[in-house]
Amino acid sequence: MTSYFLEDFAIDQTFESGGRTITETDLTFFSMLSGDWNPLHANAEFAKSTRYGERVVHGALGIAVSTGMLHELGIFHESVIAMLGFRNWNFLKPLLVNDTIFLRLTITAIEPGKNGNSGKLGRRFQLINQRGEVVQEGESDVLVLTREGAQARKSQHGQPAVSGDYAASA
Repeated sequence: MTSYFLEDFAIDQTFESGGRTITETDLTFFSMLSGDWNPLHANAEFAKSTRYGERVVHGALGIAVSTGMLHELGIFHESVIAMLGFRNWNFLKPLLVNDTIFLRLTITAIEPGKNGNSGKLGRRFQLINQRGEVVQEGESDVLVLTREGAQARKSQHGQPAVSGDYAASA
């Protein structure tokens, strides 16, 4: 995996993750973790009577899986400082058990910082199912290091800027 730094990105640059099938176990574990046992997610008989005809996976599970898929890409392993949040996240189609999804990440904005060591990236996340349908999409900004900033941090601390440990880099 190749880590990218601020200067390596371009507007409209796109990255795609590998696929991941959402399982019954994923849905159950997320219900347990979140405490959300809404019958639309947890009751197969109830869900048959809804417009979807089957249980729908929690929307927030899609968001969580998208961050894992982003990590899988490896592009921010040595450069991430902090994710600044999600906005305008939309659930466009139901995410269902046994759907196989992948992440398409598009760079939408690049704002170099004043000190030359870091900057902000705008990103559009799209979760796409096996039928090519965008099931969820939203935006997220992230602070990332420049190569110069990573080198300065390495010189100060004697180790790579991030080394995959997001908490240590903030």
